[in-house]
Amino acid sequence: MELNYKELGEGSKSLIILHGLFGSSDNWLTIGRKLSEEYKVYIVDQRNHGDSPHSDEHSYKAMAQDLADFIKQHKIENPHIMGHSMGGKTAMYFAVTHPDLFDKLIVVDIAPKAYPVHHDQILEGLKSIDLDAVKTRSDADKQLSEYVPELGVRQFLLKNLNRDAKKQYSWKINLDVLDKNIEQISEGLEKRLATEKPVLFVGGKNSYYIKEEDYITINNFFPNAKIEMVEGAGHWIHAEKPEEFLSIIEDFLR
Repeated sequence: MELNYKELGEGSKSLIILHGLFGSSDNWLTIGRKLSEEYKVYIVDQRNHGDSPHSDEHSYKAMAQDLADFIKQHKIENPHIMGHSMGGKTAMYFAVTHPDLFDKLIVVDIAPKAYPVHHDQILEGLKSIDLDAVKTRSDADKQLSEYVPELGVRQFLLKNLNRDAKKQYSWKINLDVLDKNIEQISEGLEKRLATEKPVLFVGGKNSYYIKEEDYITINNFFPNAKIEMVEGAGHWIHAEKPEEFLSIIEDFLR
């Protein structure tokens, strides 16, 4: 599978960034541009997201293999890998199954554990939108608001709407497949997998994704892991606290 991506910068060292569930490479452009001052940055659309191909399979095994293939296709030598949320799980799975293909790993606000399925309301809301009746994004927003009250979350989700030349709307994401595989997306890593490569976990103190009791699990998989929690940040650390986030990332990579 040939993944869609954006390439920024001309640094001698490469950094690959993976977005989270319902996201795309666009979510990381601001951070990517900043990091491209020092690194050659690849921001990738994972399968079934953004402008990358759709597939009936959506598993961390498949997405980790997509990443390995991407590195080989573009002849990238020992890149740093950074993944947020679902992208963090992809990056972790990749790190422990392809330890020879990367240098350092950064995992943003996710732990290697299984999580209860908690996107039901979002998925129901997205599926409820009658795309044939949507004439503007405001129409879609109005329909989605019955399921997702938070404006910021709706704006993020509706970035997945695509309008063609006939002004008809469709989803960029493979909504049906993501819905069918939501339990796999929530699963944890297998206990037998581990790597001793340098790993940084960055969590938001206002987020529930990384808790203090998760530190033991993190260290079981990644003995050389460093954990940094950002004050005043939730799940979207890179958007909520970009300066603090970049400072932590740059210190680790240097």
